[in-house]
Amino acid sequence: MSVCAFVNIRKPQDMTSSDAVVVVRGIMRRVTGERYKVGHMGTLDPMATGVLPVAIGKATRLFDFLSEKRKTYVAEFVFGSTTDTLDAWGTETNRDDKVVTKEQIEAVLPSLIGEIDQIPPSYSAKSVDGKRAYEYARKGVELSLPAKKVNIYDIKLLDGEDNKFHFEIVCGAGTYIRAIARDIASALGTYGYMSALTRTESGLFNLDNSVDIKDFEAAPFDHLITMEKALSFLPFYEIRPEYRKKVLNGIKIAFDDLPEGTFVATIDGKVFGLAESVAGNLSIKLRLV
Repeated sequence: MSVCAFVNIRKPQDMTSSDAVVVVRGIMRRVTGERYKVGHMGTLDPMATGVLPVAIGKATRLFDFLSEKRKTYVAEFVFGSTTDTLDAWGTETNRDDKVVTKEQIEAVLPSLIGEIDQIPPSYSAKSVDGKRAYEYARKGVELSLPAKKVNIYDIKLLDGEDNKFHFEIVCGAGTYIRAIARDIASALGTYGYMSALTRTESGLFNLDNSVDIKDFEAAPFDHLITMEKALSFLPFYEIRPEYRKKVLNGIKIAFDDLPEGTFVATIDGKVFGLAESVAGNLSIKLRLV
């Protein structure tokens, strides 16, 4: 039995993303008797909950392609104080008496939407001279991390009072939600940190099609998401029988009916790989079988 699919784990609090991968790998080995390459698409901090897409088998080849899709979070931010980690699990470092209002928050949100320069938190996995930034932070070494370009598509203030507010944030890969709490607070002339976080969506993976790890363990095949479904947002193109051997051998072939942009190439209705049209030629970008 060969499994090439995804499972959308609903990660609980206090479980690391790596722990979830280990559990999924163990479940698949138990039910199939085979060792599969397994990995997650986008780390969630241990304190965060929600959508954690996990790829199994050759589906892991789609990491780079699918991880670039938009992600949606619901976050709780607290203003008037902050911590060294910019979340509720850190040590408080600053506090003031400022009370912020919904109107004040909504006035500064537009400045944080779009392609922005975001400085990563000191406690992050950013690599600095071969070490993670959090390794330096834990030793008390102060770093000046360079800003990086991130895309924030939308920030909505949902509700809140008494300096504790809830936000829905739609962003691209590599965005630190904790840093958004810091930056909103800075724009308001105060301090801020993230006190809770749930990822509600990552591309086509959302809370509605997510599964608790215990439920996945009880019936793993009931909760697998096929590559066909995972790639359903792209057009599909069936390679005609007379051209299959050439495509399988990596030969570029000219067609007059290829979809624009990236598309899914299929053989006998099954996913073969990601392809694109280059000067009218079918070019396989990523082979999946």
